[in-house]
Amino acid sequence: MTWREALPAAVSLCVVLAGCDSKPKVAETPPSPAPSVVPNVVTADIQDGIEKHIEDRTRLGKGYFDLAFGEEKLRLKLVRVHTEYLANLGPRRHFACVDLATANGNVYDVDFFLAGDPGDMKVTETTVHKINGQPLYVWEQKADKTWFKADVEGASQALLGVVRERDEFEFLYRATLPEMKAKARAWIPVPPTNQFQTVKLLSVNAPGTRRTVREAKFGNRAFLLEFTPADSGKDIEIRFHVQRLETGAYTAPALEVGEYLEPENMVPVNDTFRGIAEEVVKGKKNDLMRARALYDHVIERMRYAKAGIGWGKGDAVYACDVRTGNCTDFHSYFIALARAIGIPARFAIGAGIPSSRNEGGVDGYHCWAEFYTDGRWWPVDISEGDKYTALATYYFGHHPANRVEFSRGRDLVFEPGPALGPINFFAYPILEIGGEPARMKKPKFSFVRAKQGLSAKK
Repeated sequence: MTWREALPAAVSLCVVLAGCDSKPKVAETPPSPAPSVVPNVVTADIQDGIEKHIEDRTRLGKGYFDLAFGEEKLRLKLVRVHTEYLANLGPRRHFACVDLATANGNVYDVDFFLAGDPGDMKVTETTVHKINGQPLYVWEQKADKTWFKADVEGASQALLGVVRERDEFEFLYRATLPEMKAKARAWIPVPPTNQFQTVKLLSVNAPGTRRTVREAKFGNRAFLLEFTPADSGKDIEIRFHVQRLETGAYTAPALEVGEYLEPENMVPVNDTFRGIAEEVVKGKKNDLMRARALYDHVIERMRYAKAGIGWGKGDAVYACDVRTGNCTDFHSYFIALARAIGIPARFAIGAGIPSSRNEGGVDGYHCWAEFYTDGRWWPVDISEGDKYTALATYYFGHHPANRVEFSRGRDLVFEPGPALGPINFFAYPILEIGGEPARMKKPKFSFVRAKQGLSAKK
């Protein structure tokens, strides 16, 4: 009997949902005949067996789990064992699914078949099923309820809903001034050029006067515009040309990370968050595994919903208590948990550009986060991973190219800055009329993609 024949439908469905090699090799050697008494195996035994295998191989690889994949030799680190998919396939035949990651943030979903008894399990087959959430083959069920691997082409980039590698587009930021009965001024973010995006200012059409001001801690820039009552009702239009690269884990000096362990006005670091985080990461052996556990916890605990009072402020306490919110709330909660157990984490905000069309409106801001471990910043986008389950693996370790960053950090202090004090986060205009905070309508964003920038459509 082969493992295919032993795989019951219920267990196999879990395998379908789990993850593994474009042309996988299937073990042909049947298992040894079972003795009259076969030790009872529980999922904890299988988890122990696969973790021991990975630890032993990682020790031999001097800190990395080496895995041959096609013509490549992957150097991987354990992110998590999918405990929900651990399965006993029959006498002394077991299954485990594991996420392992490269140093640059690519996540490989690897299936392992094991043989043996508790405390003495050996891996008999290892296959890569998914890369960043994209399957390399699928499982199909026969009439007799057994399952087999069927080859498929890699899932298309368009199906992921993201633009891979690079994107290029013109971005329009439009805002309308309200009625103003006194002199007024507004701060509007200026997207930066950095290692992942190149931004060129094309035009500014705005009333009043304009100058550029800076924020020292995170290096953000803003246009400071000053108006008179005669400017009431006028539009502000700013056009940028943006070239953006997909982001994976990237190196950064450790000297800069200490500040990303400190609390912020709406992101406290206290015993409440520390207690939650310590419970979530219990048993995890490194910061990469701990960060993934926190990522999964936020997805499991929270629900994406723009409802009620208090959402959309990036308030970690609100997110923890109410368990709903938008991207600011998801990532503030994650950052608070990470910092509480000593993992540096930081916030950025901008706008996501649709991958399914090449021009049109953009639905407001979008934000994301990064955490630091082993000399690298790892990008995460938890609210997107929550909304689109198939992308949850991709968004742990990647930000797609179809977005633009406006600013990063919280509690931003510009010079000169608003009378109200530090800016919580910076995506929409901050307006003052007569020295008092005032409201503006939500700005309108739109884009036109350059043909050569489109990577999602084939």
